[in-house]
Amino acid sequence: MIGRQVQLLLCAAQFLTRLPTPPLRGFEPDWITRSARYFPLVGLLVGGVCALALLAASQVWNGWVPALLALGAGLLLTGGFHEDGLADTADGLGGGQTLERRLEIMKDSRVGTYGVLALVVVLGAKAATLATLTPLSAALALLAAHGVGRVAAVATMAALPHVSDRADAKYKPAPDGVKPAEVLVAAILGLWPLLLAPPLGALAAIGLAAAFALAMALLARRLIGGYVGDVLGAIEQVAELGALLGLAAVLA
Repeated sequence: MIGRQVQLLLCAAQFLTRLPTPPLRGFEPDWITRSARYFPLVGLLVGGVCALALLAASQVWNGWVPALLALGAGLLLTGGFHEDGLADTADGLGGGQTLERRLEIMKDSRVGTYGVLALVVVLGAKAATLATLTPLSAALALLAAHGVGRVAAVATMAALPHVSDRADAKYKPAPDGVKPAEVLVAAILGLWPLLLAPPLGALAAIGLAAAFALAMALLARRLIGGYVGDVLGAIEQVAELGALLGLAAVLA
């Protein structure tokens, strides 16, 4: 049982990051779905590295520089995995007029105007929010927000149908999808850093993250009938931003 859970954790790390991990023996297609329970834990690892980068940079610089370097550290660790999903989702949902055209745009590797604007607004808002906080508060906010963002993505995997049948899709769900118990495990693993924040800040973080994620999920459901891997990336990003804004509203 322990060995199985370790395999799922390694699978989650391989799927979400560029971190070197041991090869997975006997890999099965449903492992990515089953490993979703550990997505927030991987998110906390990424958020922790970003937090350390911010604290280290703040010893030399102040203002926006530590925030931007911390975000850059996250991009290096994940290869821009979630940001790519945000850009593709913005292009597809914003530029397509039909279901087929939206999905076609989203699988195009090129980034359009909507995608660029989404990245500028979301990444810029993250950096600006972090720059308003003290280094310690910003580090805590980063750690917590990365966990919250992944919890939102896992919840979406359980709540919405998967609509892509592409052979090259980033994510192919198992037939039974993500189970409620797995969402609960993901929430426990991903939300505990909020216990380190003031109660009002934690509530604001969860509230704004949930509102942003729900808005994106409902938009995807209306325009494409459910989610694809890119939509999960977009939901992670907007939920992460919502968590940062909620925490900064109190911590600042």
